[in-house]
Amino acid sequence: MKPIQLFDTASSTFTYILFDAASREAVIIDPVDDQVQRDLEVLREYGLKLIWALETHAHADHITSAGQLAELAGAKTTAPAGCGITTASVQLADGEVLRFGAEQIRALHTPGHTAGSMSFVWRDHVFTGDTLLIDGCGRTDFQSGSSAALFHSLTEVLFKLPDDTTVWPGHDYQGLTQSSIGQEKATNARVAGKTQAEFVAIMDALNLPPPKRIQEAVPANLQSGLRHDAPVAHELVQRQADGYAGDVSATLAYQWFEAGEAVLVDVRTDAERAWVGFVPGAVPVAWKQWPGMDMNPEFDNQVLAAGPADKKVLFLCRSGVRSVAAAKRATELGLQAYNILEGFEGDPDTNAQRNRRGGWRFNGLPWRQG
Repeated sequence: MKPIQLFDTASSTFTYILFDAASREAVIIDPVDDQVQRDLEVLREYGLKLIWALETHAHADHITSAGQLAELAGAKTTAPAGCGITTASVQLADGEVLRFGAEQIRALHTPGHTAGSMSFVWRDHVFTGDTLLIDGCGRTDFQSGSSAALFHSLTEVLFKLPDDTTVWPGHDYQGLTQSSIGQEKATNARVAGKTQAEFVAIMDALNLPPPKRIQEAVPANLQSGLRHDAPVAHELVQRQADGYAGDVSATLAYQWFEAGEAVLVDVRTDAERAWVGFVPGAVPVAWKQWPGMDMNPEFDNQVLAAGPADKKVLFLCRSGVRSVAAAKRATELGLQAYNILEGFEGDPDTNAQRNRRGGWRFNGLPWRQG
């Protein structure tokens, strides 16, 4: 049984989906935000229920879609404990096991590329992120990197796995897709047959330019890839978007709603509105519904009935993820659909708490408890 291997050309990133054949429960490793629709389509094609969204580390060359997959597919976000990804629901320690159906995947702490980097072992496969690449390894010159730590992770952790273990790297730039522990032990140009001192000298001499998206990617990935380009509180912002009319700040959305120019549609679940709060006058049309976070089969009919066809339709969810998907679908139905940035509860802060840094409620707009 092999993983499903997917590739993002822009960042040369591999994403992997593993699943249990009986239960159809699945895991995704290192998902990319620009490929979220592709990944959702793969899950639908195989009839899979996503249980875990895993990160091998906090990436510097792309933004993860883990936060989006938590909203859109019901996955739990999971990250290495040493990476500082505070929004992840599970902080993995070395040796911990995650289960999906009858399958399990084991975390190996393999620092070096970053201090928190992890690899994941599933059956006779290992997913090595940026720790071990095919005939190479991840760089160590930024983001808590350490050449000495990476040498130990390669030679004393990964190379201790059986030689026939299949290696699935986080990236490849030469058109290669997989390797094996035995092959990398024998032929890897950076580490095979090298002493630690020789390896450190090779790494120190690389002189690579910084990743193009590092300033954007690392802060976003420390928050599971959730959007942090939204406006400050009370700012009136409208901007273009792909696949729907546009994104608007909560304050501008409320102005349109109050002026009678728009219908406000709350796509959170009934349970979320009851527990967290609701907006008076908003039309409840769940995008997904408990139990199970299954798609609402009546979404199309309900959103078409929400208000006059000549009005703007403003979509509100928890954090501005489901509302994007809903806005795209409403556009396909012929509506002038907008996503409300930051949603009802806003983005999580550094302690993974919401309602403290943006969103409808934080901006002081009308809402009530259920």
